[in-house]
Formats: sequence, structure tokens, C-alpha cells
Amino acid sequence: MNKLKREDLWSLEEYAERRNAYRSEVMAHKRSRQVALGENARLYFEDRKTIRYQIQEMLRIEKVFEAKGIQEELDAYNPLIPDGHNWKATFMLEYADAEERREMVGRLIGIERKVWVKVDGFEPVYPIADEDLEREDDEKTSTVHFLRFELTAEMIYAFKQGAALDMGIDHAEYFVKSSDISEAVRRSLADDLDEVLIN
Repeated sequence: MNKLKREDLWSLEEYAERRNAYRSEVMAHKRSRQVALGENARLYFEDRKTIRYQIQEMLRIEKVFEAKGIQEELDAYNPLIPDGHNWKATFMLEYADAEERREMVGRLIGIERKVWVKVDGFEPVYPIADEDLEREDDEKTSTVHFLRFELTAEMIYAFKQGAALDMGIDHAEYFVKSSDISEAVRRSLADDLDEVLIN
């Protein structure tokens, strides 16, 4: 189990002492876990370290120190840690201009289901999106979505053996044929996946 438990977390006092150094460590780690999809969309791949940081920050902001509150944060965030056979990511639409953002969230309904990852030699994998709550309606989508990409054992094996990885979006209003996946991102995403044996 790679899920976080209470004993994996620092107390509020200890986190206050460690926060600056830990934040720098996590920010460096996050740089190898994001992929730009065109100019206005990005995948931020989550793992145990990014989620631990998120929980510690939430506990700090909300000044939570009681066992029940800590467990509620763990229950909310643990599902975002990959399970060894999938990648989990926060998908964000990033438009700096508020007017353009307002227009585009109306045009990009369903985009979260049109993001794909593709291991060379296999069909693209589309995500299971927003399992925690609905993030769009008939008029607009959200700028933030949570995605889970389920991979087959064959895909995992091929990727860990060096198969190329590609990502894109095939929404009618936002089409990205492929993205540049750095070696650092490849290595980091490979760490999310269990070793598999293919007969």
C-alpha cells in the first residue's frame, strides 16, 4: 500500500519548522511531473510526495490537529495517489485573461474526457475523470479536473522497457496532437508503475 497514514505526516509544529526546505524539495519534484498540452492546458501528475505536501498544507491552513480532521484529509487525498497500474493527474486549463477564460470554459465542455496518454504500440488511453465530484454543467466546464489513466500490464511493461510516451487532447475546440515528454518526466512516471511480468 502506498497510501498515506497519520504516522507519515508531521505535526503542525514540526511542519512549520520543516516547511521551507520541504516546499523547495516538492517544487523541484513537481517540475518532473508536469506536461504542457498546448499553450493553455497542463497535466500535473500526482504521487505520494505531491499529495503528502497537499495534505500538510491543508492541515496547516486549516490548523487541523485532531485525529478525526487529519483522517478526513487523508481520506480525501489518498485516492489521488497512483495505484501502480495507473497515472493520476490534476488537469488544468490555464488562461491568464479572465474574459478569454470565461469564453473558453463554455467552449471546452467535456475536454477532461478527451485528454489521452499513449504508450507507443498501443491505443490511446482516455481518462476516468472527476470521480470525486461533477465539475461541469451544460454551460461550462471547470478549469480544474482530476484524471485517472488506467494502463494494461502490456502497456506498463512496454513503457518500463523504454517505449515512447505521448500525450494529447482531441477536443474539437482544443486539439493537441502530441506533447514533448522529457526524460525526467518519463523516469518520474515510470516510478508510479509496478513491475509486471509478461508471458
